[in-house]
Parts: sequence; C-alpha cells; structure tokens
Amino acid sequence: MQDSGIQVLFQGNNLLRILQGLGVTIGISIVSVLLSMILGTLLGIVMTSQSKVIRLLTRFYLEFIRIMPQLVLLFIVYFGLARNFNINISGESSAIIVFTLWGTAEMGDLVRGAITSLPKHQFESGQALGLSKVQLYRYIIIPQVLRRLLPQAINLITRMIKTTSLVVLIGVVEVTKVGQQIIDSNRLTIPTASFWIYGTILVLYFIVCFPISKLAGHLENHWRNKYG
Repeated sequence: MQDSGIQVLFQGNNLLRILQGLGVTIGISIVSVLLSMILGTLLGIVMTSQSKVIRLLTRFYLEFIRIMPQLVLLFIVYFGLARNFNINISGESSAIIVFTLWGTAEMGDLVRGAITSLPKHQFESGQALGLSKVQLYRYIIIPQVLRRLLPQAINLITRMIKTTSLVVLIGVVEVTKVGQQIIDSNRLTIPTASFWIYGTILVLYFIVCFPISKLAGHLENHWRNKYG
C-alpha cells in the first residue's frame, strides 16, 4: 500500500529542509532587491542626464540586460568568470550579481520614467528656492518619484523573488532544489510527492510575496491620504 503523499512533508527533516531552502531564496532576494533599489534609483537619475553619451551608455546597458535572459547571465557569471578569469565565485554570489544587474536596469528605467513624467515647474520651483541639485532631488523629486513608481517597483520585487528559482541550475540549494531532491528520493514509494512538495513551495512563495503587495497598498493609501 502506497503512503499518502502529504506524509512526505513530515518524513525525517523534509519540512525543515524546505524552510532552510526558502531561507536561501529569501536571502538572495533581500540582498538583490536592496542593492537594486539603491543602484536603480541612482541609475534612473543618471539616465535623465543631458549628456547624449551618458544616455546612450545607460540605454545600451538597459537594453542588453532586457534582451539577455537571466539564465544566460547566470551561466556567464558563474561559469564564465570561473573559467576565463580564474575567479572562484559561489552560486549565491553569482545569483546576487545577476539579479542586482537585472533589478538595477529595470528599477533605473522605472525611476527615469517617473522623473520625466513630473511637471517641469517642480524642478523650476526648487531651483527658484535656491536648492542645490542634490537637495532638489532629495526633498522634492525623489519623494514624488517613490509614490509614482511604487506599484511597478513592487511588481519588480515579486518578479525577482520568483525568478530566484533559476539559481537551481547553477547548483544553489534553494527551496526548489530541496523540493526536487525530496521528490527524487521518494519517487517510487510516494508517486504523488511532487504534488505536495511543489504545492507547499507554491504556498511559501505566496506567503512571502503577499505581504509585500499588501504593504504596497497600505503605503499607497497612506500617501494618497497624506498628500492628496
């Protein structure tokens, strides 16, 4: 008689292993998202530069990252750097580099679009008050930009979290890899293990991403009530 599929979650330390794998996923995501938000904001400001050379270079970077699949970038960083430059880099570090490059490009484009959509009198008013360029962006432009791009930024964050599942292909033992290992070890005795394991992983991703979406909605309502 075959065991019930749900039992595979509670055999040995399977559930603990899945949660540990989720911890790896969350760790990669948090570092990548934080770096992407900071660097992307700076990149977005740079992309509004009056210099044609700077705009051309930043546009090339954006289009290159958009065209190149994240999986290919992972292979280039993880295998290419190690083989061609003799750099020993871990799978986790490779993932953070790639997702930061991707997130920075996407966030930079969002920030650029939000800045260029602001009325010109916002810039002129700040300059008339004698604000420096740094003060202008810090006190006037960036606060408005954050409110405008919040929904798109949250969407980018959730996409980055879900895309971390690709790192399994460069040997990182994250939640998807752990799930695959458990399924493979119980394939003959518990044929329905895949349903319960991947179902659990789905629920865990939902638990991670849903509060982020709710927080975004709360902040959006707060800013709408505060600033109108």
